[in-house]
Amino acid sequence: MMEAIPGPVEFSIGDAIKNLGKPGFAAALAQVFHRIAAPDNVIVLAYRNVAPPTVLFRQSVTPYVFAKIEATYLSGAYLLDPFFDLHLRKVPCGCYRMRDVAPDAFLRSRYFVEYYDQTTLIDEIGFVAYPQTGVSLSLCIGRDGSTARTFSPQVVEACHRIAPIVCALAEAHWSTLAGQIGPSEDVGQVLALAAEAAHGIRLSPRQAEVALLILRGHSSVSIGLRLGVAQQTVKVFRKQLYARCDISSQAELFALMLPLLKSLG
Repeated sequence: MMEAIPGPVEFSIGDAIKNLGKPGFAAALAQVFHRIAAPDNVIVLAYRNVAPPTVLFRQSVTPYVFAKIEATYLSGAYLLDPFFDLHLRKVPCGCYRMRDVAPDAFLRSRYFVEYYDQTTLIDEIGFVAYPQTGVSLSLCIGRDGSTARTFSPQVVEACHRIAPIVCALAEAHWSTLAGQIGPSEDVGQVLALAAEAAHGIRLSPRQAEVALLILRGHSSVSIGLRLGVAQQTVKVFRKQLYARCDISSQAELFALMLPLLKSLG
């Protein structure tokens, strides 16, 4: 574990302020995180529409946590990430814990099994900021298999307290990032077009939306709440989706859709 740095967090905040607009800012901001949370890893991502995110900074105790980030996450799996969903939903600036924003069946989703679990992450906190129109930042600190310890309630509370400062600093430093690029924010529409082009599978907008929600780890109950329909209606949507794709399981859906998600990146 990256040990917490002794002394008031104000010391590191001061260093971060001094480094605004300079190459050393991200590392200085990481020191703020180490003082308050002693994370095992830190990563800063910039999201623009549904285009692949840009990695602005990363740091970890072991290489495992980011071992598949280029080959799997950045090439398309990010579209299923709960923190990416925060970007699409344009949530307010602030601090969000993965366990609080992840779908109810996230731990059983193919995204979790095929990617997230492989990172060895066991706890993650993300700070969401908006430095420019069409750009959101996800500044994530994590605990992974190198220590196998979750963040304490005191650390989580400290992160919420310092979130306005972290977001303000991040927005000021990265204010010159380029704005929106890539296809529209309607991931379902883009996925439907990719499915038809690659496999001749014509998905309705609702079927594409349900496919994404399933892959992200939403149960039928959660999908119903998200779409404002009854659980039985969701089961009908799922049955129609599987029939249209000629599959019978979530694993097959993931195997069919992941290459398409990669093509979107």
